[in-house]
Amino acid sequence: MSTKDYLEKDYYKTLGVSKSASQEEIKQSYRKLAREYHPDANTGDPKAEERFKEISEAYNVLSDEEKRKEYDEARSSFGGAYRPGGGTGAGGFDLGDLFGHGPTTGTGTGGGERLSDLFGGLFGGRGGRTTTQARRGADVETETTLTFSEAAQGVTRSFSLSSDAACATCKGTGARAGSSGPRMCPKCSGTGHESTNLGGFSLSEPCSECKGRGLVVDDPCPTCNGSGRGRSTRRVQTRIPAGVSDGQRIRIKGKGAPGERGGPAGDLYVVVHVESHPVFGKTGDNLTITVPVTFPEAALGAEVRVPTLNGLPVTVKVPAGTPNGRTLRVRGKGVTRRDGTKGDMLVTIEVTVPQNLNNEAREALEKFSAATSDHDPRNGLEARAKGM
Repeated sequence: MSTKDYLEKDYYKTLGVSKSASQEEIKQSYRKLAREYHPDANTGDPKAEERFKEISEAYNVLSDEEKRKEYDEARSSFGGAYRPGGGTGAGGFDLGDLFGHGPTTGTGTGGGERLSDLFGGLFGGRGGRTTTQARRGADVETETTLTFSEAAQGVTRSFSLSSDAACATCKGTGARAGSSGPRMCPKCSGTGHESTNLGGFSLSEPCSECKGRGLVVDDPCPTCNGSGRGRSTRRVQTRIPAGVSDGQRIRIKGKGAPGERGGPAGDLYVVVHVESHPVFGKTGDNLTITVPVTFPEAALGAEVRVPTLNGLPVTVKVPAGTPNGRTLRVRGKGVTRRDGTKGDMLVTIEVTVPQNLNNEAREALEKFSAATSDHDPRNGLEARAKGM
């Protein structure tokens, strides 16, 4: 099965349950549908056989809490923006990054193994995952608030994270210190699954003895009660790249919860909130600023000082006859990009009107108005309004 099929299939709909359904509801629905569509009860009916495969596939994912969580997160993260090939870019996602560290095909702890875990062994057979294998750590999400300048130029942040990790008392074994330690579960032989006969076919479920872990302990650790897991608080320092926007969700590889049994760590997701700036705005990689000028400066032309985000002003030439609202571009004074280059600063001209005129200024304006009386800026406006 392709990754695209996995993301597009609605396993909840296949089993006829809601997304919030309990494990018991999922199990009951699966058993009912499996009996109805089992090949032994529908000999020679290819549609029933195909339906049975879909039901089994859906149950294999939704009956496993970890697989179900990965499935829900994958569909939520992609939000319909899947792009074939697993590339990254605008509107795209890296499938290897989502399912582990590595490409979506291959071996090792990369995405190929992760997908094999999800789709292999519908009935706990040889292709299925055993819980004694290395397991990738969970992803962790946090948030931070940046000033406008920090978001535009990049900043290093320190986060205090609490996540699931190996129990500090037993170091993840689940066994009390000094005891014989964990041993292979005798009921499932370390697979973490057991089969139940349902009238002609078997149903694979998490082992009731080891709870899917594949290991049992005779003398459990008093801190974690034999689970081998606990809560850990740690500080993580990471770089927030330049150019982030308000509400953006940044993924930082390997900074999430530690893995189990030598597996890789999960990822850290940081939701960024950016404070507004009293002067500057942002459009893509460009900074925006509105600069007021006087009427004579706009009419006759002028050179005006304009502030920049780094505190060093630049001189911008306003051409003669510049109308209100015209935008001038200052190269290289915008937001820092990932490659180290910078966007531009867009300077919008705002022609100001003096509120208080002395007699000399009023006389000068009246003379100017008389000298330009042959120019009517509203000429033809009424005609255009009537569609003529």
